[in-house]
Amino acid sequence: MTPSLKASDKHLPTHKQQLFTTFNMTGTDNPNPGNFANRPKEEVQEIASKGGKASHSGGFASMDADKQREIASEGGKASSGSFEPGSEKAKEAGRKGGLSS
Repeated sequence: MTPSLKASDKHLPTHKQQLFTTFNMTGTDNPNPGNFANRPKEEVQEIASKGGKASHSGGFASMDADKQREIASEGGKASSGSFEPGSEKAKEAGRKGGLSS
């Protein structure tokens, strides 16, 4: 039996209300339902039966070889961010370092 969030529970802080919601969705009162130890055995077996197959098909490894080469040829070049390298604004930001204003 899973508890329901009752009108009398509305006084609880939001994180406590979230715990109730998590309980209702997963059948566990553990605040970390993503942990396999907190999941039903059948659900864990279903996930394990997929044998490491990702739930999505994206990523570098799934790209065609030409696209991988194109990306790899950039060899770690970072975006210059919002500054032009060597600009006065970039120099000023560098001087400030981690100082807060």
